[in-house]
Amino acid sequence: MSVASEIHVPLQDRFARELPELGIPWRSETTPNPRLLVLNEPLATGLGLDAAWLRSTDGLRFLVGNLLPPGAAPVAQAYAGHQFGGLQPRLGDGRALLLGELSDEHGRVRDIHLKGSGPTPFARGGDGLAAVGPMLREYVISEAMHALDVPTTRSLAVVATGRPVQRETTLPGAVLVRVASSHLRVGSFQYAALTRDHDLLRRLADHAIARHHPAAAETEHPYRALFEAVVRVQASLIARWMLIGFVHGVMNTDNTTISGETIDYGPCAFMEAYDSDTVFSSIDHWGRYAYGNQPAIAGWNLARFAEALLPLLADTIEEGIAFAEETFGVFQTEYDATWSSGMRAKLGLPTTVESGTLTSLVDDLLALLKESRVDYTSFFRRLGLAARGDAEPARGLFIDLAGFDEWMSRWRAWGPDAESMDRVNPIYIPRNHLVEEALAAATAGDLGPVQQLLGAVGAPYDERPGLERYASPAPEDFGNYQTFCGT
Repeated sequence: MSVASEIHVPLQDRFARELPELGIPWRSETTPNPRLLVLNEPLATGLGLDAAWLRSTDGLRFLVGNLLPPGAAPVAQAYAGHQFGGLQPRLGDGRALLLGELSDEHGRVRDIHLKGSGPTPFARGGDGLAAVGPMLREYVISEAMHALDVPTTRSLAVVATGRPVQRETTLPGAVLVRVASSHLRVGSFQYAALTRDHDLLRRLADHAIARHHPAAAETEHPYRALFEAVVRVQASLIARWMLIGFVHGVMNTDNTTISGETIDYGPCAFMEAYDSDTVFSSIDHWGRYAYGNQPAIAGWNLARFAEALLPLLADTIEEGIAFAEETFGVFQTEYDATWSSGMRAKLGLPTTVESGTLTSLVDDLLALLKESRVDYTSFFRRLGLAARGDAEPARGLFIDLAGFDEWMSRWRAWGPDAESMDRVNPIYIPRNHLVEEALAAATAGDLGPVQQLLGAVGAPYDERPGLERYASPAPEDFGNYQTFCGT
């Protein structure tokens, strides 16, 4: 790594300076000949970065952490985490690096973070590297989530390292450049709490309030307000996942952000045939992180957040626990509100539909979808046609025609708005078979399918000729889909 005065990137060192106990100063591995695979030019512009410069030799060296501006203080962040329910007291960035922070065009602070940049002291025997396929997966799916208006980390670039990565086979290596509101997690607070350093825990909470929930600082009990704010944003986030059929796959506490953004697109995937028991991750043998379990798991993770925060929530443990238990009602209220408003919009229903009627319509519809294994995403687009008077595209998906006809009669009685439905129901999502096809091609050196997929999912609501295959479920011979963490 070298530092050059001609690099005009105003990287801040806020995290490294304010919370030195939660990071180890570190440097990325040298990449002699970095090669750009994909660059998010609109995001670069929003960060005040010159896309043409990022494509240059010096720009690529910056993107992999080998050339930094004066004053940069990269760190590997420390955090703990419950992984599949078991506490790991020391995880941290084993193959990642926080280069620093930038202020975007709206004045918001954003982390610039590398993934696959080499082993750190947290690597736990791993090689610290990443392969082209998993890094492009995160790029594609995070950008699709952004287009779907789901709070998410973003991907600025994927850069090939030219270094082979040994997994089950030898794969080409790459570095992902990730942008986030921050990388503060429930696991960050767990790590601080485990040190029993209450001053560190307080400084971390103050940092999180300033960064994400500044209104909490104006309240009588700022740390209680912080906890409630995180509960709210997480409840809203999970409801948004559920509305689009997204399965995260690895909802450990170290992947639960304080900002309410989706982070870590490892074994994630979009559900096709509707089933609340849908699991994609190859290591989730018991379905802990199944689609239908995601709200309950988020609540469990937030309970661990409450445990970490207890010294700041009240003078006694009993009082803190009582407050946390009371606040969990906020999760259900926020989740229900986001889910209900989202489903109302997906069904094109007016606000005059009472909540009980809406719940009955949604519950009955989901039961019909599950019974007939109907593709979740395309169904709602077809239902928009039914709102226009053409019911057959949707009706033909069901085994129980009488049951669906009865449901549709109840739904139509409320005068659903087809135009509003099309504005919230995507036609293009990152279909699992197309993601795998694109990643396989990219691993072999052909980036065309990745660019085509990005073009489709980047405008998910706008139907376009020639993109029919991007709107269709996987063919039957695709089989049962499994995802892997990519490490």
